[in-house]
Amino acid sequence: MDIAEQHIAEPGLAVLDITAADEDTVRAVMEGLQQLWATSGVTAMWRVPGEAGVRARVYADVRHRPNDA
Repeated sequence: MDIAEQHIAEPGLAVLDITAADEDTVRAVMEGLQQLWATSGVTAMWRVPGEAGVRARVYADVRHRPNDA
């Protein structure tokens, strides 16, 4: 999966790749990040054949909190 330049074009924008043992853990991490910053929210998860864990990617804007207007 490539990271598009637009996702990190400015300071404060980040792409976070999450890998955990199971989907519940990945979901909990994404939901926790969503409470801290403006994020892409809970995204699709996937597995890579032959590799351990479940993966997901989250786009975050750490300049803004979720309740910013």
